[in-house]
Parts: sequence; C-alpha cells; structure tokens
Amino acid sequence: MKALVIEDDKNIREAISLIFQLRWPEMEVASTPSGKEGIAMVETESPDVVLLDINLPDISGFQVLSEIRRFSDVPVLVATVRGEETDTVRGLELGADDYIVKPFSHLELLARVKAVLRRHGFLAAEGAEPFSSGGLRIDFAQRKVSLHNEEVKLTPIEYQLLYHLARSADKFVSSSTLVYKIWGEDYPGAVESLKVHMRHLREKLEEDPANPKLILTEHGKGYRLAKGVE
Repeated sequence: MKALVIEDDKNIREAISLIFQLRWPEMEVASTPSGKEGIAMVETESPDVVLLDINLPDISGFQVLSEIRRFSDVPVLVATVRGEETDTVRGLELGADDYIVKPFSHLELLARVKAVLRRHGFLAAEGAEPFSSGGLRIDFAQRKVSLHNEEVKLTPIEYQLLYHLARSADKFVSSSTLVYKIWGEDYPGAVESLKVHMRHLREKLEEDPANPKLILTEHGKGYRLAKGVE
C-alpha cells in the first residue's frame, strides 16, 4: 500500500514517514511540500490514502482537495493546525474522509488512517479468499477484478460497491447501507448517485447490462451479487 503526504513542513513529513516505517512498514510513503505537485502525484503515484495539510506554500489545501475530487475518490485525511469548526466542515464538505488537528499522537494518526482505509474496503479483506462467480473474479488482497481472465479497470467507488456486495454475496444490501459504507453519510442525491455508479459497474461486468445476471436489484431490498452464476 502507498500513502501520499502533502505537507510543507519537512520535519512533519519525515516524522510521518518514520511513524509508518516503525509501525506499519508495509505502507510505502511518498511526500511533497507542494499542493500542485501533490495533485499531480495522486495521478502518477496512485496512492491508497492521502494525508493533506491545509496551509501549503503554493495553493490552499482546500483547493488541492477540491482538485483531487475532480478525478479521484482516493481516501483523504486532512491533518492541519486549523481546528476551527468552519475549517473542519469545509474540509468534509469538499470530500475529506477525516480531519485531524495538529498536534496529534502517532498512534492516533495511524488509527485514523486505518479507520479510513477499513471504511473503503482496503484492510478488511486482507487474507480473504478471492470471490468467483460467472467468470467474475475478485482478488481482495490485490484489489484486482477480472472477467473471463481479463482485468477490469474499476474506479475506486465501483470497486467499493463490488467489494461490499461480494462480502455479502447472495444477500441483498440496501441502498442506504451502501451509501453509508462508501460515503459515510447520507446526503441529498446519494441514492441517485449510487444508481449511476451501479449502472457503470454493470456496464463493465454484465454481458447484457439491461438484463443483469451478476448484480441483481429488488425493489425495497437493494442490490445482491449472485453466486454460482454460469
């Protein structure tokens, strides 16, 4: 796994890198003091989580967050000295997954990063057996999806949807449950947004998206990922 730290203070960047090195050596750490470079690195480095400061030398961390959310659903943890309620609310409304105020303990930072990753389905599936049904295979450990032995490229939200359905395979999962697991809260238009992402997912996985065999819907119950499909 990889974390990207966007932080202008060299000492803090080095401290965070050391925290992961000592407590979570499997986590690779990339860093930059520049907000603009951080945006570019989200694309080039494909991190699994971003730790973002608000007070950056070139552009505001809020602007960085807004730009990231234009093209990526990567989990973002804002870590800043700005602890005013208005800043916290603004960060969360712009798409941050969590907001932690400096100074913070090393253990709290790790706990928050792990909590964000669990919610996005990164950690809960470690060691889980791959899922297979009707030519669909999900390798949870590698976060890879293939259909008839060909890799399928999914967006982070599409993968999260498939992950949560697969972990409850052959059971209906309600729309409200999926919204909470993916976005953490309900909001106006959330269910419609869920339907759009589900449609895109079906277009990538179903032979006939209009008549799905893998991802089924039943009014009043939600969505179900079918097992044993031929």
